[in-house]
Amino acid sequence: FLKQRTTVVRSRCHANLHLGQFLYTGKDFMIIDFEGESSRPISDRRRKRSSLRDVASMLRSFHYAAMMALGDQLKAGALGERDYAAVEPFANLWHSWSSWAYMKGYLEVAGRSSVIPKDRHELRVLLDAFRLEKALVELEHEVRHRPDLVHIPLHGIEQILSLVP
Repeated sequence: FLKQRTTVVRSRCHANLHLGQFLYTGKDFMIIDFEGESSRPISDRRRKRSSLRDVASMLRSFHYAAMMALGDQLKAGALGERDYAAVEPFANLWHSWSSWAYMKGYLEVAGRSSVIPKDRHELRVLLDAFRLEKALVELEHEVRHRPDLVHIPLHGIEQILSLVP
């Protein structure tokens, strides 16, 4: 990542975009809470960055949604005698397909613009780095505020690092 020269145009982006930031009005979706990552100073949040940070943040949100739903269903006893290991592949499948569909749609709309690298290797390097950065921020948050959920960002970090060449 440090050796990768980025070719994308930078802009001000949300920097903490996730599924909880979307509100369905009955006809459309609205993005709420434009505060960004509240743990960062305002001067840092105003810096122009790659919009792929928001894409990476959304991809992490799909992972969180899958893992939280899995945990909730297990706690509620809704999955019968099945344990975490037995149903985790289904959560991973949902996460993978949701992420794929999101990326496909994003690239169809923004793919030829200057916010997306023309080179697929650069796109992969940036997304991997931004997803890892987001997962590390999540880990810090969970350690401080919700230690019972530390396994979610750790699982995400493990997945991201297993995909990095």
